[in-house]
Amino acid sequence: MNALPEIRLETARPTLDSRPLEKRVGLIALATDHTSEVDFRRMVASERIGVYVARIPYANPTTPENLRKMQPSLSAGAALILPDEPLDAICYSCTSASVVIGDAEIEQAIHAAKPGVPVVTPPMAGVRGLNAFGVRRVSILTPYTVETSRPMAAYFAAHGFDIQSFTCLGFEDDREMARIAPTSLVELARKIIYPQADALFVSCTALRAALAVPAMEEAIGRPVVTSNQASAWNCLRLCGDERPRPEFGRLWTKPLAQ
Repeated sequence: MNALPEIRLETARPTLDSRPLEKRVGLIALATDHTSEVDFRRMVASERIGVYVARIPYANPTTPENLRKMQPSLSAGAALILPDEPLDAICYSCTSASVVIGDAEIEQAIHAAKPGVPVVTPPMAGVRGLNAFGVRRVSILTPYTVETSRPMAAYFAAHGFDIQSFTCLGFEDDREMARIAPTSLVELARKIIYPQADALFVSCTALRAALAVPAMEEAIGRPVVTSNQASAWNCLRLCGDERPRPEFGRLWTKPLAQ
């Protein structure tokens, strides 16, 4: 072995930026999630905004009982994202669990680890997205069973929406939901949209629905809001990014509506 070089300690300290990236978005994803992290890296991450991910335990099937079991893991998951450093937004990326657990309870659990950070859930972002269009009459599409879809219908009705139609696909495994082809979602949108509905909400962060939004909007001639598309839009707006990006759908031309 060659002789090792002398190791010199440089005494002059380099200049430190206040942050490696200007803005920070945290993402709490399910252990089984194939889609949220990919969508956030495509739609949110940039040279200015970083996306930082923690995964929490989850086991199928997707039932209200199993979804509720994630609540105790939320604080620990949030604590793993850049410990002791502030975030500009944090998203818990599960639509069905958010309506079962409740937005307020999710915010409380995350604030136990990250006090004061703006918390986004997909159904909350969906409501804000639909409000950005000023619509009340909606159709809703989910990949879930009827049992898991009921809390979703109650959530949107409680937020003042007139649900013209609600269609579910009967899937129990979120890994299979992630395998539904985006082109199939376009055909489903065309099939299930109700004539009197002013917009379509497509639920589930496992679905690759964000990829299909422009084609779905073209097919039905109305705005389409999906879980990941709305959550990413909401997080970007909280980071002060107001750029219109119509390639992600009509929603991405709108300001954030509370």
